[in-house]
Amino acid sequence: MSSAVSLLQGQGSQPATTHATARKPPELLKRRVGQRRHMLGVQVVSYALIGSVLLVYCYAGTIPLIIPAAYFISGIGLVSIFIVLSEAHFNDRFEDHYLTIYQVAGHVALQLGFLLAAPQIGFVFLSVVFLIFGFGALRMTSRQAIISWTLTMIGLAPIFLFSSTPIGLPITTQTERLAAMLSFVLTIGQCAFVGLYGSTMRKMLYDRSFELKAAYKRIEELAELDELTGASNRRSIMRMLEEEIARSTRNGSPCSIALIDLDYFKRINDCYGHPTGDEVLRTFSITTFANIRSVDRFGRYGGEEFLLVLPDMDIERAARALDRLRTIIADLDWSAFSPGMKVTLSAGVATLNPNETSDTFLARADSALYAAKAQGRNCITSA
Repeated sequence: MSSAVSLLQGQGSQPATTHATARKPPELLKRRVGQRRHMLGVQVVSYALIGSVLLVYCYAGTIPLIIPAAYFISGIGLVSIFIVLSEAHFNDRFEDHYLTIYQVAGHVALQLGFLLAAPQIGFVFLSVVFLIFGFGALRMTSRQAIISWTLTMIGLAPIFLFSSTPIGLPITTQTERLAAMLSFVLTIGQCAFVGLYGSTMRKMLYDRSFELKAAYKRIEELAELDELTGASNRRSIMRMLEEEIARSTRNGSPCSIALIDLDYFKRINDCYGHPTGDEVLRTFSITTFANIRSVDRFGRYGGEEFLLVLPDMDIERAARALDRLRTIIADLDWSAFSPGMKVTLSAGVATLNPNETSDTFLARADSALYAAKAQGRNCITSA
C-alpha cells in the first residue's frame, strides 16, 4: 500500500535515457517537479496508513512496537531519497523522470524485508507488493515490467521455497480481526483508486487525442495556406489544379483557370510602402473569396500573381466571372489605404483542352495574361 500510490501518478513510459536538463523548457521541468512532489507526498500518506494498521497489530500483541516504528521510518527514509533526487533535478536527466524501476525495486525490497521481520502478518506486506504492480502496470513499459517482475520473483523465491517460517494474517482476537479488516479495506480502496485513475487517464487521453487531431488539422491548413493573404499557397493550389484536371478528364466536364495579376503592384509598393502593399494583397484575397463559388479554388501563385481554378465552367462563363471580379476590385475604395490609390487587375483565362497537362494549361493562361497586359491592363483576355 505504501508504494502502490507511488506509481499512481505515472511513471515514465520509456526506458531511462539521459538528456541534458538544460535542453528541456523551464515550464516542463517545473511541471515535472510538481508531479513528483504530489506523487511522493502520496507515498508518505500511504506509509502512515499502513503504519497505523501495524500499530493495531502491535496493540493486539501480535508484533512488537519496533515493527510499525521501523516500517514508517524506513518508508519515509526511502521516500526522502527520491525527494532529494527530485528537488536536485537529478530525475530530469532521464526520460523516465519518476525513476520507475528504482522506485519499484526499493519499495518491493522494503516490503519483503518486513515480511521476513514479521512473517506472522506477512500477508499485509504481500498485499502491498500486489498493489505496487497494480499501480505500476498503468505506466510501466513492458521492459520495466519484466525487470520488476524478475527482481520480485528473485526476492520471493527464497522466502517461500527455502524458508519454513509460516506467513500468516492472524485473526484470533477481535483486535487482530480489526487490523486484518483495515488491511483489506486499504487494499481494496487503493484498488478502486487504480480503477478511478485509469478511467481518468483514459478520458484524458481521449480528450488529448481530439486536441491533437485538431492541432494536426490546423498544422495541415497552415502548411497549405499563404501566410500573408490566407489563400492557398502555390504548392496547395497546384495540387488542387491537378485534382480538377483529373476530375474533368474523368467526367468530361469543363474546367477553366484564370491567372490574375494586380496591375502595377511594384509601383504601389514603391509609392505607398510594403506594409500598404501587403494590405492590398490581403484585401484583394478577401474580396475574391467573397465573390467566388464554394467549389472554386483560389491561391497565390507568386508575388502579386494569383491562380483561380473554376470547375465546371467553360471559357465564356469563366471570362464573365473574371470580368465581374475585375469590376468589383476596381470599384473598391482603395483611398482608405492612401489618398488617390487605385488598384486594378488583369487576368488570362483558359479552358482545359482534351489530354492537356497542367503545364500547357497554365502556359496558355499565362499567354492570355500577357495579352491582357499588352492591351493596357485592367482587362480580361481569353486564351
